[in-house]
Amino acid sequence: MKTDICRRLGCEVPIFAFSHCRDVVVEVTKAGGFGVLGAVSHSPEQLERELRWIDEHVGDLSYGVDVLIPGKYDKDAEKDEVSVENLIPQEHKQFVAELLDQAGIPQLPPDEARRVQDYLLEKSRNSTPTGALKLLEVAAQHPKVKLIVSALGAPPAETVARFHARGILVGALCGKVEHVANHREAGVDMLVAQGSEAGGHSGTISTMVLLPQIVDAFGGTVLAAGGISRGSQIAAAMAMGAQGVWCGTLWLGTRESELSPYEKAALFKAKAEDAVQRRCMTGKTVRMLKSKFSEAWEQPGAPKHLMPPLQNLLYHEARARIDRAQRADYYSSPAGQVIGTMSEETSVRQVMHELLHEYADTMERLVKMASAG
Repeated sequence: MKTDICRRLGCEVPIFAFSHCRDVVVEVTKAGGFGVLGAVSHSPEQLERELRWIDEHVGDLSYGVDVLIPGKYDKDAEKDEVSVENLIPQEHKQFVAELLDQAGIPQLPPDEARRVQDYLLEKSRNSTPTGALKLLEVAAQHPKVKLIVSALGAPPAETVARFHARGILVGALCGKVEHVANHREAGVDMLVAQGSEAGGHSGTISTMVLLPQIVDAFGGTVLAAGGISRGSQIAAAMAMGAQGVWCGTLWLGTRESELSPYEKAALFKAKAEDAVQRRCMTGKTVRMLKSKFSEAWEQPGAPKHLMPPLQNLLYHEARARIDRAQRADYYSSPAGQVIGTMSEETSVRQVMHELLHEYADTMERLVKMASAG
């Protein structure tokens, strides 16, 4: 199972774990996979602290960092003299406030509301190209970071060249074969073919259809993402030309995950069809857990979704109230369709063991089938 990307990055198996939680990144990496930290939720200062912690706990192993570099966003949000909060129309603020008030979800205490808003305003600019580049500069200062991934759009060619000069590989998520040319022109080393089953920003093409198209079009290292939670699915991805897999939702149910018990309970209760594609989180299509909050934006009369990072700020301000009240019926977060296979808390090492064990069993079964013929 050790493919070329394993040799280039120094991992034992090509199981890539995307997570916003540093503990997951470390445990997957120590278990032989390759952890990738989602950086968008951190300020540059916070990211520096997180990466320093990972450096101290990951030993001599390497890991990656993932950022968002959107092609379409509200450009006023990049201006230092502009408050992102003031760019959100009053109509949208009122819609969210009335929705939560009518649900009986209490407002935050004034001091907590100010702390939450200050934190969200600080990180809201991370969802712009300028904000992403600041995070990347932090990541580049850590020698154990050997992979940078753009989760939304092709990274600028000059940015790719700068990381290549430092010996860092660059990857990108890709949901359409038409986007491969942009990534190739930018000089990326690896593409993650992200099918519609995946959590977060995903397109409309399923992994099984998308993956071989990306493999053929790119001609280089491709990972499969979307709907992968079993070793047999890893084998299927490898059979279609992938050099590994990229998993995100799978780690949310582990004890190392950053999710609270009430958040995990909501995921464990959900079925595959409860992971729906909506735009209420970032303004772009995100596969996320269906809730009364997500569905309210789909009703007639709901305001039009804003562009990043404005919709992000609106969503996370609402989440602060929802989470404090622990209202699972209004709780939404990015999640792929594999939530239908998750029913109880596990551990990162258990997940890795089960993936590898089933992969080995699958390959053995296929060899027997082939020899029997």
